[in-house]
Amino acid sequence: MKFVRYGVRGQEKPGLVDPEGNIRSLEGQCDDIAGDVLSDLGKFKDIDWKTLPLVEGSTRLGACVGQTGKFICIGLNYADHAAESGLDVPSEPVVFMKATSAICGPNDPIIIPRGSEKTDWEVELGVIIGKSAKYVDESDALNYVAGYCVINDVSERAFQIEREGQWTKGKSCDNFGQTGPYLVSTDEVSDPQNLSMWLEVNGERVQNGSTRTMVYGVAHLVSYLSQFMTLHPGDIISTGTPPGVGLGFKPPRYLKAGDVVELGIENLGQQKQTCENDK
Repeated sequence: MKFVRYGVRGQEKPGLVDPEGNIRSLEGQCDDIAGDVLSDLGKFKDIDWKTLPLVEGSTRLGACVGQTGKFICIGLNYADHAAESGLDVPSEPVVFMKATSAICGPNDPIIIPRGSEKTDWEVELGVIIGKSAKYVDESDALNYVAGYCVINDVSERAFQIEREGQWTKGKSCDNFGQTGPYLVSTDEVSDPQNLSMWLEVNGERVQNGSTRTMVYGVAHLVSYLSQFMTLHPGDIISTGTPPGVGLGFKPPRYLKAGDVVELGIENLGQQKQTCENDK
């Protein structure tokens, strides 16, 4: 099933996408696509979707999961992306955090922060945790996943690399975490390690990859992270990006106001953002 959250930012309502592609309201069925709801998304299969209110007209889509406590990112998780970054493939997953205040809807604008000259794009597979996971074995790890989504891990490379410290401040600016459009439940994703993914800037295809080439797959990442911290329902793991980011071009290419970024992952939907300068 495909779940959405729609409406005004900060006041999003829960919904699902019916077989005809329409949004149906889940108000009265659940408070949000968040928390304990994520542990049992299968219960919504028993609902006759035709009885759910149709959401009429165009409406903003919010991030496809609410109440996220941790936004965990994995760096250099595609060997060819590590190479274009001039870095070795890590011997263990590289883990960093992205501020949850960066999370926004899939089509909300990319806001280029003040002083930025190196705002970059990254299409990534997002993993949404469905139930608390601690010291999980890799063989059991996917049972703790509620679903998958598209993420644009927007990054400011100067803030990330040239401003000392860890990567967080280059990853956490407002609207640097477009998430969705859908939370696609695990029953619709037979193999998270076999999904094509792409990203275009102003109509030019710059990233064209597959989750097949991940260094560390989803099950490994869930298990690995659970050795260091308890993963809770609604936590997001953004699993890394294939090659083709702006940093890897010679010379590098970065986003500017007015640029349009479109991206998608097989069976998980698409995003579209226009870049604008922060006020």
